[in-house]
Amino acid sequence: MSFPQPKPEVPQLPQNLLRTIDCQQGAVRAVRFNGCIYITRFGCFSSSHFLSTHLFLPPSDGNYLSYDNSQLCSCSSDKTVILWDVATGQVTRKLRGHAGVRENNTTIFSCSIDGTVRCWDTRSRKFDPIQILDEAQDGVSSLKVSEHELLTGSVDGRVRRYDLRMGQLHVDFINSPITCVCFSADGQCTLTSSLDSTVRLLDKSTGEMLGEYTGHKMKGYKLDCCLSSKDTHVLSCSEDGHVYCWDLVEGSLMLKLPVGKAVVQSLSFHPSETRLLTAMEGRVQVWGAEPEETEEDVVVVQQEKA
Repeated sequence: MSFPQPKPEVPQLPQNLLRTIDCQQGAVRAVRFNGCIYITRFGCFSSSHFLSTHLFLPPSDGNYLSYDNSQLCSCSSDKTVILWDVATGQVTRKLRGHAGVRENNTTIFSCSIDGTVRCWDTRSRKFDPIQILDEAQDGVSSLKVSEHELLTGSVDGRVRRYDLRMGQLHVDFINSPITCVCFSADGQCTLTSSLDSTVRLLDKSTGEMLGEYTGHKMKGYKLDCCLSSKDTHVLSCSEDGHVYCWDLVEGSLMLKLPVGKAVVQSLSFHPSETRLLTAMEGRVQVWGAEPEETEEDVVVVQQEKA
């Protein structure tokens, strides 16, 4: 006698606020999880419009940054790309050349409102970029890097994918200024958000539209979108103070996370855990699927066991 297979467990979503970090330096424009497995799970990067960059770490539990994370690259509205030493917080290199800088390991890639992507060799004594990609007809608002590909989104409404290994350029037209682009974890798709309040999932090879996700508000701000760690959900910031989360396949809205009363400027999904970072005004918030035990909770449990 055969029994029906149990239904697969629905992935949990990060909807419990675990902690809030007050950056105390004005609006946070970008926040990211560090992808390295050696960093503590709440490690994150944020950058504020006061031209400063912060690395936040919780109390150490024996985890350390690996040598691959000894340097941090940031971009600034003063048209510079800066390389920092994480341990000392000192500037190790300052690169100039853009007519205006937006955002990003011996090679640094930066994109700018001047419509270019520039490649920098940090080992070279020269301060000029080793390559300039100038195909965009307007500012380049977003840039992502994989092993051999660059993915860019531009205000001209085009997604450009540069295959560095083959020397090829692939272009998809969205017909709305693009605010954010990213690769899927499996490398088969690209995700784009644009100022028509739509997030789109595209087949990377063919440019075919695989899904559209709407309901959020994105009309006048450069806001982030991303995929969950296992490519099961699509997430987007919104100008109405929420993070919207859709089922990738069905396109249905699964979660409308109330972050606050201002614009959710940036977000980042943890590469392996159900954790989410959000940035609103001068605060960074960490979200998880389950409430976290506090130190007081642990003490009570230990006393009860005793």
